[in-house]
Amino acid sequence: MRKVLVFGNSASGKSTLAKRLAASEQLAHLDLDLLAWQATNPPTRVPLVESAKAIEKFMLQHEHWVIEGCYSDLLKVAKEQSTEIIYMNLSVDDCIENANNRSWEPHKYTSKIEQDANLAMLIQWISQYELRDDNFSKAAHISFYQNYTGAKKMLTTNS
Repeated sequence: MRKVLVFGNSASGKSTLAKRLAASEQLAHLDLDLLAWQATNPPTRVPLVESAKAIEKFMLQHEHWVIEGCYSDLLKVAKEQSTEIIYMNLSVDDCIENANNRSWEPHKYTSKIEQDANLAMLIQWISQYELRDDNFSKAAHISFYQNYTGAKKMLTTNS
């Protein structure tokens, strides 16, 4: 009964790995981006309680799953039910390269043009990963990784 949490910086390969695991092992897949943000401009977070309820509902509906995202606060909701974690700890430069090479994500954007319009902002966000002290930061991810008592793996390259 595999229940995996995949996390790391933006464009670290979380979605790619999660989709690969979901397809190869028939795991239900949850991308936390889809329930973490309200459709406002600028985007604002959904209240943590609401996101937590959505995660709990997902876990109740699926026996085997992979949940991925950069939100350490939301990962904590699933931590106790997970069987393992995978920390995508790529360098900032590798994440920026991944962002520049990212294919269109139709579940997040209506077009590749719309997605690319956010690229400069995304690269700035990625660049601040090691400097921030929020739920999306390297410090938060390392703390989550170090405090996890189950099976865990840290990946530092795309391969």
